[in-house]
Amino acid sequence: MREACLVVMYGESIGRRISLGAGPLTIGRSTESDLQFEEESVSRNHCRIDPTINASGVPEAWSISDLHSTNGTYVNDRGVESAVLNHGDHLQIGRNILKFLVSGHIESAYHEEIYRLVTTDGLTNLPNRRAFEDAMQREFSRSTRYTRPLSLLVIDIDHFKKINDVHGHLAGDAALRQFATLLRVNLRRDDVAGRMGGEEFAVLLPEIDGVGAKITAEKLRQLTARHRFEFEGALMPLTVSIGVATRTAEDQDPMEIYRRADELLFTAKRAGRNRVQS
Repeated sequence: MREACLVVMYGESIGRRISLGAGPLTIGRSTESDLQFEEESVSRNHCRIDPTINASGVPEAWSISDLHSTNGTYVNDRGVESAVLNHGDHLQIGRNILKFLVSGHIESAYHEEIYRLVTTDGLTNLPNRRAFEDAMQREFSRSTRYTRPLSLLVIDIDHFKKINDVHGHLAGDAALRQFATLLRVNLRRDDVAGRMGGEEFAVLLPEIDGVGAKITAEKLRQLTARHRFEFEGALMPLTVSIGVATRTAEDQDPMEIYRRADELLFTAKRAGRNRVQS
């Protein structure tokens, strides 16, 4: 028998599991909705999930339909009027992101997602602060033991509040996801990019010295400035400021590197933003 559920990955009630049964599930801001999200970006009657019932009266598939919501319903970042759901699909309803799971072993699938939530930022799918700090500790220990270079970038999106003010928070969330993708596709396999909170990101660069780290930071700065960030047809030009720090023999803790990079980030911002400071 196939079972299905939704798991809240980002937004209200993160980690909550919503089982899908043989009847429809309505989602909206209304108190009459089966699944209620109390925020303005969610319409009163936003969308509905319907099962397809087989001859034995058992659900065998599920689909989602938008109910003429103000901000739309998204499946894997694509606006839809209706769509059949597949295992692993990400649904965005207002600023909430949910993951659709369907499995004969829904309990194990759910617990796998909860583990992912502990280590992954639900909006960008990058490692969260906790996971990034764990990676920093591991790489710092290796770098110290074998006397290998280790560098760190701390990145802040410039004037990000303006994106939310001009285009709205849904556009701001889209810009953060797109920036995270830009990081992933332009870094080496061994590099670690994480979201530290808000519009601040960090990148760990094992085996990269200060000169190489500054080159990487400048490449990311230029790529960001040239990239077409857009949402619903609206362009959202972004720039970033980056602080660059490298492990020294005097460092006793990886947070010492992070603090230096963070201070250099603020130096870059005070100097006018859209620049790299090392």
